[in-house]
Amino acid sequence: MTIHRRRFVKLVSSGVLAGLTLPLPAASSGDSLRSSLPRIGGESTALRSRGGILLGGRGDFSRLRGDVGIYTARGGTIGWLVNEEGIAVVDAQFPDTATTFLAELPGRANRALDVLINTHHHADHTAGNEVFRGETRGIVAHRRARELHEASGGDRPPRGLADTAFDGQWRIRIGGEQVVARHLGPAHTGGDCIVRFEQANVIHMGDLVFNRAYPFIDRDSGASILGWLEILETVASEADADTLFIFGHAREGYGVTGDRDDVLAQADFFSALLGEAGRAIREGRSRDQLMAVESIPGFPDHRPVAQRLSAGLALATAYDELTGAG
Repeated sequence: MTIHRRRFVKLVSSGVLAGLTLPLPAASSGDSLRSSLPRIGGESTALRSRGGILLGGRGDFSRLRGDVGIYTARGGTIGWLVNEEGIAVVDAQFPDTATTFLAELPGRANRALDVLINTHHHADHTAGNEVFRGETRGIVAHRRARELHEASGGDRPPRGLADTAFDGQWRIRIGGEQVVARHLGPAHTGGDCIVRFEQANVIHMGDLVFNRAYPFIDRDSGASILGWLEILETVASEADADTLFIFGHAREGYGVTGDRDDVLAQADFFSALLGEAGRAIREGRSRDQLMAVESIPGFPDHRPVAQRLSAGLALATAYDELTGAG
């Protein structure tokens, strides 16, 4: 995988790459909606978020476009497709919210799901898999995501592991909608995928976008900031002005859906993060000094969605990547 030319020039000119040996990730095979969205079957129309945990009691179902919508309750945003021919779901949150989702999904009418797709292995996206197991014909994830999910259980592998693991991409047609899962390389983890509903022109980004929030960069699971930045630019360049994106998390006051500008804002954040970390390395500052940093210059709108996900931690993680530590 190579860094896009304009981003590479920016990184070199700012000195981020000067004198540093970077472990670049291997290549893989293969209108912002911050206003209210229509809520289905409830009294509130707003998507309310605090610290990445969506409020509203039992959760909110919001139809986005055509047969595609989202469910927000606790954990990563769930995406869904329901039409006359079948049902596809992206991510599973937790057992309690998964139970509510399955019971209240508009248009399900007690039908079995055709597929559950996991965007990656983290528990706020997969812990609900065990509830989905008896309700869906199959669970799909990238090969590395399945491996990481299995390893997360230690001696007791979690229930709800993917039945099907893919490398480059996986697809299914459900009625008039083509659903495509793609792995583009290491980013938030080593096993992320994005899921596109092609006819609706909606893309579920999983945790590749923390909308205006300091992201979790899971290096222990193979994350790569450089790879993440590259993937965001690739996805944005392939999208058009009408493409609607679903995000795993958002800070309070920002939505879990958006457009290309929101995706590129995340890429710009990572570019700045690498720039700040590279500058600190050249100036001889320590990792501990970076951990104490409270904000990233140029990004005053970014906030933590959880106490541990600070600007300092993001900078320290970039420091680790640039120095090859860990």
